[in-house]
Amino acid sequence: MNTEIIKSNRRTIELKICTDGHIRVRAPFYMTDAEIADFLNKKANWIAKHRTRMKERQQKKAQETPVQQLSPQDIRALADQAMQIIPDKVRFYAEKIGVDYGRVTIRNQKTRWGSCSAKGNLNFNCLLMLTPEDVQDYVVIHELCHRKEMNHSPRFWSEVAKIMPDYKNSKIWLKENGNDIIRRMLG
Repeated sequence: MNTEIIKSNRRTIELKICTDGHIRVRAPFYMTDAEIADFLNKKANWIAKHRTRMKERQQKKAQETPVQQLSPQDIRALADQAMQIIPDKVRFYAEKIGVDYGRVTIRNQKTRWGSCSAKGNLNFNCLLMLTPEDVQDYVVIHELCHRKEMNHSPRFWSEVAKIMPDYKNSKIWLKENGNDIIRRMLG
């Protein structure tokens, strides 16, 4: 087992499995090599399990079909398109839901489709333009419903369902297809 040991002025021991499979141990200066070896022996099952998971993830990633990456021009065009569409959807659904809101901003985010700040400012991912219209509506409704409930409680989902009774279809669509869309921006 390829192990890198780094001693420093720290209080605890840290174990990390690096992407190439080697193990990095960060330990306090006062720990002896025997104590570190004992720690690694106690963690042997954990190490084996996580190395296996890492290999499976790497194999899965290698099998993923390549996606066409979006150029900076493509992203700008999607952001421009979103600025033409999303604010109108926000106005329409805010009136239906009975809430107010602050600024509407379009971004190219790698982890979120939308967000709502405590002040009511709304952010939306420009990549929404690559999703079906009902999914765009769902994300807008979802964020606007946070103006009533700043959480994901049953009351929040009840608010979403009042406006979009079949919201779960859009939620599932995003779960099944969203990563492929976001992968087009990463890379």
